[in-house]
Amino acid sequence: MIILSKVSSLRDALETHRVSKLNISLVPTMGNLHQGHLKLVRAARKNSDIVVCSIFVNPLQFGPNEDLENYPKTLEADEDKLREAGCDFLFLPEVEEIYGTSMEEQTLIRVPGITDGFCGTSRPGHFDGVATIVCKLFNMVQPNSAFFGLKDYQQFLTIKKLTRDLSLDISIEGVEIERNSEGLALSSRNSYLTAEELALAPLIYENLMEVSNRVLQGERDFRDLEKSAIEILKAAGLHPEYFSICNAENLKAAQQEDNHLVILAATKLSICRLIDNIRFTLPQ
Repeated sequence: MIILSKVSSLRDALETHRVSKLNISLVPTMGNLHQGHLKLVRAARKNSDIVVCSIFVNPLQFGPNEDLENYPKTLEADEDKLREAGCDFLFLPEVEEIYGTSMEEQTLIRVPGITDGFCGTSRPGHFDGVATIVCKLFNMVQPNSAFFGLKDYQQFLTIKKLTRDLSLDISIEGVEIERNSEGLALSSRNSYLTAEELALAPLIYENLMEVSNRVLQGERDFRDLEKSAIEILKAAGLHPEYFSICNAENLKAAQQEDNHLVILAATKLSICRLIDNIRFTLPQ
């Protein structure tokens, strides 16, 4: 695995492979890698000739009261995991390499509509930061495909829309959520959880499963199902931000005629904010 920190070096290193018409894939990450990240790398390895991973804790997507300074960093372990998973190039830029010397004067990419609710409401500016760094990485790497986890489903749809709206010739591939044995979606922020909180956190997925099963069995009072799930999570000691049954293509509130659905959930446990979702299709 070749490690590079400069955009110019990355472009030079990839040019030979691009001229040779090899298929290049990108897996963007913020490091502190777990099996969910490595699942993306393995999917990229299976479907492309050259795998590029990036590790960059993007300050543009963190709010003023979020955990940028304390975001967990495990670079040495991350490098070992990426080598084992089959990464060819690791891009490790500094903030100045990505944004220059002025964060305040950065050109921003905004993806309207799909980013307006849910995490876009509770984390203003977050998706502008995500869209901007992803667009920059796409321009730097010029991949044929890019792999993203489906745990942050709103982010996944945002990147799909960005790619489509800007006419980027990149295939956006979603990879299923990796969970622990209790059903908790793997996240770099899970390391913030205490033992007691780790025991509570799987209730999010349990409720997602319960509500999706009830919808599949014919229940259609979506708003009542959402309200009931929120009350159950609150009673267990969690602090849900939202629990919403949506159209899986546009994240609008699910209607009776919708067949492709997603249930989105965000919950706080002390300092840790957990997101999860479940997607399913109703029989026609």
